[in-house]
Amino acid sequence: MSQNGRILIIDDEAALRQTLARILQRAGYEVTTAESGEMGISILSSAAFDLVYMDIRMPGMGGLQTLKAIHENQPNLPVILFTAQPDMNSAVEALRLGAADYLLKPLQPEVLLERTRAALTHLEKERRKREIQSQIESLQSELRGLETDEAPAAIQTAAPPSGERFLSRGSLTLDLHIRRVTVGSRVVNLPPTAFDYLLALARHAPNVVDYQTLVAEAQGYKAEAREAQELVKWHIHHIRQAIEQDAQNPTFIINVRGNGYRLVVD
Repeated sequence: MSQNGRILIIDDEAALRQTLARILQRAGYEVTTAESGEMGISILSSAAFDLVYMDIRMPGMGGLQTLKAIHENQPNLPVILFTAQPDMNSAVEALRLGAADYLLKPLQPEVLLERTRAALTHLEKERRKREIQSQIESLQSELRGLETDEAPAAIQTAAPPSGERFLSRGSLTLDLHIRRVTVGSRVVNLPPTAFDYLLALARHAPNVVDYQTLVAEAQGYKAEAREAQELVKWHIHHIRQAIEQDAQNPTFIINVRGNGYRLVVD
């Protein structure tokens, strides 16, 4: 990866491509653009990238079709979709196909840069975790060969949560520094925006948080009530899939119909 990351922007609107590229380049990122899904796939087949931004509505090969094609070959490549017309069905489908995030036009520069930093940080952490896991497995194999039982326990030792870095609600703990969630002893990885929604719910728990407040606190948008409700549903669906034992019968995140959601903890 280059110093700040290599980013591909796929959009059929030339003016928007140029604007997004200029914002990201000024922040130090290496940016390439494509005017269609087909061109984006071609570029990805010949060069390595760390992040893709893509419009969900494009002529020819649409965003969801392109997303599916990308992840067939590069399942770990984060793709952030954006649209001027949020739609619950396309949002859920994007989630199912592995989209890292779903943003609304017009894209504000500060939101674009924040999501870029978060996505690339998450990507680098996942890479580092895989490296560490490989090292641990190698060490454990070596230790077993030496018939030593004590060292593996030391490898697994972790410092307990403490201080303002952590926000805990019952068995749910949010690490605000590395943006990681644990449910009991289980580590849960959430995309950046989903983490922000869960954080907003945790800060207000056990009170109900209305749809517009959730969107404002998690994404910085002042959305209309109906639009906010559709956006929140998608992210809540993603969070439930990650933290609930049974997402169809949630016990952590409860819907207060027509109002919002609340986080229920022990």
